[in-house]
Amino acid sequence: MTLGPSQVEATVDVAPFDLRPEAGTETGSVALCLHGLTGTPYEVRPVAEALVSRGVRAVGIWMAGHNGTVDDLAATRHEEWVELARTELASLRAEHECVYLVGVSLGGLVSLRLAETERIEGIVTVGAPLQLAPPIPLLIPLLRLIRKSRPKKPSGLADPEALARHPQFPAMPFNAVFELIRLQKKVIPDLARIDAPILVAHGALDQTVRPRDARRLFESVGTDSGRKRLMLLERSAHVATVDYDGAEFAETAAAFLLAQT
Repeated sequence: MTLGPSQVEATVDVAPFDLRPEAGTETGSVALCLHGLTGTPYEVRPVAEALVSRGVRAVGIWMAGHNGTVDDLAATRHEEWVELARTELASLRAEHECVYLVGVSLGGLVSLRLAETERIEGIVTVGAPLQLAPPIPLLIPLLRLIRKSRPKKPSGLADPEALARHPQFPAMPFNAVFELIRLQKKVIPDLARIDAPILVAHGALDQTVRPRDARRLFESVGTDSGRKRLMLLERSAHVATVDYDGAEFAETAAAFLLAQT
């Protein structure tokens, strides 16, 4: 797939990143940071910067299909989201003994899929969707045959200032939601295979993904109770990493990962 110029409208930095700690502070660890559906690397940068300040390299990539047009994203299959992230993970694993995953929404779902089959030293998920609210799973297979997409309005943030500057993809392709649902069906049955330390976070005000998904995820992973944590971010909505609780959460997430190794 050839991607054209990104159609994301932004006044902030949405570029992929490879942030490295200052010389002499390196821990030798790295975090692969994955953004959400129709999102950008901007969403995961706060956690990345908190990790870098603690000596951890942080790499944020464009999820497959996102650095292009709405049609590019609509044509992207869920296997491409996973395999692009898996390729980046393998590249980082070749350089680092300790690899973490940080994922927001779709990025969290992809992180879970990777952790079901790969060795991971620690995981942070934020707003990972396990099951979309009814009747969406029933309607999407039909809607995608009738219409390509729906226009996107700014959403997912409780902080109005954060919402005003948040990068905006022009539309949500129905086929991308269909592929998200397909990925959910693969992730859920294998959650018990995950035994890595995991911090499951969710915005209490999230109207995109139900907060109860976080509890289900926390209870379903195979990680023992002493190495997993559930965190409800009381003042934040779906993209909690850049919402009211974002800065404090970034520090908590970085500290959690560093405590595991």
